[in-house]
Order: sequence, then structure tokens, then C-alpha cells
Amino acid sequence: MPEGFWLNDTQWERLAPLLPNKPRGVARVDDRRVISGIVVALQSGGRWIDVPAEYGPRKTLYNRFVRWSAKGVWQRVFTTLAAADGPPAAVLLDSTHIKAHRCAAGGKGGFKAQAIGVSRGGRTTKIHALSDGLGRPLAFVLTGGQAADCRAAEGLLQRIAPATLVMADRAYDTNAIRKQIEDQGAVPNIPPRRTRLWKSCFSPVLYRDRNAIERMFCRLKDYRRIATRYDKLAANFLSAVCLAATVSYWL
Repeated sequence: MPEGFWLNDTQWERLAPLLPNKPRGVARVDDRRVISGIVVALQSGGRWIDVPAEYGPRKTLYNRFVRWSAKGVWQRVFTTLAAADGPPAAVLLDSTHIKAHRCAAGGKGGFKAQAIGVSRGGRTTKIHALSDGLGRPLAFVLTGGQAADCRAAEGLLQRIAPATLVMADRAYDTNAIRKQIEDQGAVPNIPPRRTRLWKSCFSPVLYRDRNAIERMFCRLKDYRRIATRYDKLAANFLSAVCLAATVSYWL
């Protein structure tokens, strides 16, 4: 194969069965080549037109990414592969800010509908993530950059299984978050806020492993279209995050 990123045989064997079928009509352009080209676009952060010609027509790459994003294909692939090993014994919860480029403005519905917020740092999007104890991502939620971590965590925590150890930083130390975790039969290990009069049980030894999710965010930001948001639509940016996570951790 030419130089650049290409899905290897092992990766393709895991990915191919999860892609949509096209039983009728004109045969689809080689999926393996097109998806490899999409990953190159995510890595480089450049324009679609700048993807090397060896990956096929740039319009084909863009159209495939956007159409499958609208159908939820990238998210389903990520969710299926991430769940293949069953529920983990421990999960990690955290978020990170992403700077939104000026070309990300203008999506229909305004900033709020497209998960872009305006704060002191300008226009930003926040990626909220749930990972296993090794830092491998399990789920993502997007909000505007000004959104509170504890609010977005409610949806992510619905995915945890009973008897799971949940680790998060002080931003998640609220009565509502602790109650939700305990109501699902899981165990929170969250450092209590200094202002709390009554402090919950907390293990600093177990908490040492929480930085695995921070390393996960750093690895995802190696993809320049993740480190900076260029997509107007939140669905497209979330699809880019899911595809980058799939390639980096689950293939």
C-alpha cells in the first residue's frame, strides 16, 4: 500500500461487518480506502480537498463521512466495538474543552443546538466522556463549553452497570451524582469538595488511576480535527470523535 494511514487487515476484519450494506444499485466506492482517507483528514486537520488523491475523490470522502454521520453509523460502530468486552469493573468520568474555529459557527439552530458555548475563552465545545479503567472510551456527550460537568454526567452514568467503581474529580461531587451512582448499584470514588461539612468515603489509592482518561483525551487530540472543532454540526463533530476513538482504541 502507499504511504499514509491505511486500515490494516486486522482492523478491517473487525470494522467491515459493522458497516451498512448496499445490496442494490451501483457498487459503493471501496469502503476501506474511503474510511482510511477520512481518518487522514481527521489526523491532518486540513481541508477535505487536501487529502492525498490516492484515497479517491475528495467529494466522495466528505459525502461518505457526512451521510453516515447523519445516519449515526460512526456512533453505532464505536458503541458496538466499545461494548464487545462487556461492562468494565471500573469507569472513569471527565471532560475536556475544544476550541471552536470560526468556520464552526453558523450551524442551524444556533450555538446551543450545535454544542458550542461562549465563555471567557471564546467559542468552545466540551467533550464529556466515560471510559473504562484503562482509559478506553465507552461513551461521549457534547455540550457547549460553559456547561457544568455534573449536568452532562447524568446521561453518561445511565450506561454504567451495577457493582461498578466510578471515579471522577471534584467537579462531579454533587449529591445528585452520588445518588444516581448509588441508585444504580455502583460505587462512587470522588474526592469530596473542601466546603463539604460531611465528607463521603474516598480512596486516594484507587483514585491514582483516574488520569487514564486524561491520557485518552490527549491521544484523541492528536487528531487535529478533534483538537480544534471545524464542523458546524454537532453530529458531525461527535462522529469525528467516535471515529477517532474507534481507530485509536477499538480496532
